[in-house]
Amino acid sequence: MIETSNTSVRLPARIEEQRLIEIAMSLPGQKIGAVSVGRGQAAEQLAIDRSDAEVVCWYLDGYQANLAKQHVDPLPNLTIACEADWPAGECDLTIIPISKGGEAELTRDVLQSAYHHLVIGGYLVASVDNPQDRWLHEQLKNYEKSVKVRSFEDAIVYFIQKTTELKKIKDFTCELSFRDCEATIRLITRPGVFSHRQLDNGTRQILDAIDVFPEAKLVDIGCGSGAIALGMAARDPSAKIVAFDSNARAVWCAKQGAVLNGFENVDVGLNCTGEYGMANQFDMALANPPYFADFRIARLFIDAAKRSLRPGGRLVVVTKQPKWYEENMPELFNDVEVFESRRYHIASGTKAMHEEST
Repeated sequence: MIETSNTSVRLPARIEEQRLIEIAMSLPGQKIGAVSVGRGQAAEQLAIDRSDAEVVCWYLDGYQANLAKQHVDPLPNLTIACEADWPAGECDLTIIPISKGGEAELTRDVLQSAYHHLVIGGYLVASVDNPQDRWLHEQLKNYEKSVKVRSFEDAIVYFIQKTTELKKIKDFTCELSFRDCEATIRLITRPGVFSHRQLDNGTRQILDAIDVFPEAKLVDIGCGSGAIALGMAARDPSAKIVAFDSNARAVWCAKQGAVLNGFENVDVGLNCTGEYGMANQFDMALANPPYFADFRIARLFIDAAKRSLRPGGRLVVVTKQPKWYEENMPELFNDVEVFESRRYHIASGTKAMHEEST
């Protein structure tokens, strides 16, 4: 293990990123834009190798960006950015490692951004942890007919050199509408944001399970494209809704949705820690946590809710895995209830009347 000033354990790059480094190091480039499937190892390596280059590593998710910042050595020519869109500006080298299980439309979006921001003569390097890949190769051929290939036992790397500007930039943004009570809500979604191009059924269940009263203060934790927050805003203009997400693009979508609907009672912020600096302020906290992994995000959500709620305030969560909430919510909340709602469950509980968070 190699120790650094930022972390006690240096994680190796994932296979697709490791193979990409081997090819990218042989190509010219001083203005480098990168994404990462891990902790920014390829961007860091290029920044170390080319001390006079400017390297920007882009993440959509603030949590992943923070992990990368903690993992890599601080370098004056390396920036870890969390933005809704490609932040690197004009580049002469872009590097895109891709996991074979990744989201196809997001990959198309990222590839287009990387190619669009290349100068003529610049290189785009893309890799995937699937040595039998055909899909990524076809995507790159949409940009350049000549695609160089480097095959490995565990991955495949492609690179192209830009010869012409794109004639058309595809907009992957989607606008959709849904009904809530008597209102029609317009929603903006984009690749990389939860439930792109559709209203998640879990969101529908939580909207059906709650109501809002005049002057209420609500916090939407992990707001995604903002459907829950916008639905609550439409029900009572006197209510105040604050929404947070760790995904910069989700925050962008939720903000755009508020503008599109003319809602002035919604504020949206980027946050991946659950520490909002707004303890004991909200009447209700709403959450639709992801149904995967080790419940780390679910735990973060309910801890954030407890800090944010006033004494007597209520947390309402929609889930497909009710048992975890049955076992864990009573540690933090009173009057915990878990009930079925179609193919989901709604879990709710109240913060103790005598308890305030700091």
